[in-house]
Amino acid sequence: MPKSSQPTSAAPIDLILPCLNEARALPEVLGSLPPGVRAIVVDNGSTDSSAEVARSSGAQVIVEYRRGFGAAVQAGVMAATAEVIAICDADGSFDLAELGRVSGPVVAGETDLMLGRRRASNLRAWPVHARIANHVLSGLIRVRTGLELHDLGPMRAIRRAALLDLDLHDPRSGYPLEMVLRAHLTGLRVDEVPVSYRPRIGRSKVTGTLKGTLTAIADMTRMLKEIPA
Repeated sequence: MPKSSQPTSAAPIDLILPCLNEARALPEVLGSLPPGVRAIVVDNGSTDSSAEVARSSGAQVIVEYRRGFGAAVQAGVMAATAEVIAICDADGSFDLAELGRVSGPVVAGETDLMLGRRRASNLRAWPVHARIANHVLSGLIRVRTGLELHDLGPMRAIRRAALLDLDLHDPRSGYPLEMVLRAHLTGLRVDEVPVSYRPRIGRSKVTGTLKGTLTAIADMTRMLKEIPA
């Protein structure tokens, strides 16, 4: 059982966990929720028992039939009710004990969008091809925006109202970049903080595979072209 499946603090947080066949990882992930955090698991077409495992662990489960990271996150955002929302992969690659490092500055009003800059524990956590792609994309973002960002990691936090105002549309892997670019364009403060990154539990769908990485690169390159500087 998670430490807390419902908001308990003065500034509760809804944690959105996009999920595709993560039944193996979910017990550990949901069991490590910090106090004051409610989990919203968005089942994005799982063929395993992910939804049942999530419900039995105390999480709110919603279903998004449109496939894609962006579609899943947006569905979670619409289901969220907390003032501050966080986003994280449901595969066990992040240590949720560090979630406060990402969400805390947003709750405190010190920044508007905080990203978790991944610090990999070993090469299995973050394959070389994915690191290179992230390095190149991050460099393009720094040149384009002037933001001192080094990672587009999926652990992040933002106020729900601010995210809705960004009016994001990308249903796939371009969503994380679209969030950063539109946040910058609208004058939101964007920062990053180091977080641990470890080997995921189960099979990777994106950064752990060359095909997934190439798809993400294509989506993000398109996003860089679509959104004005």
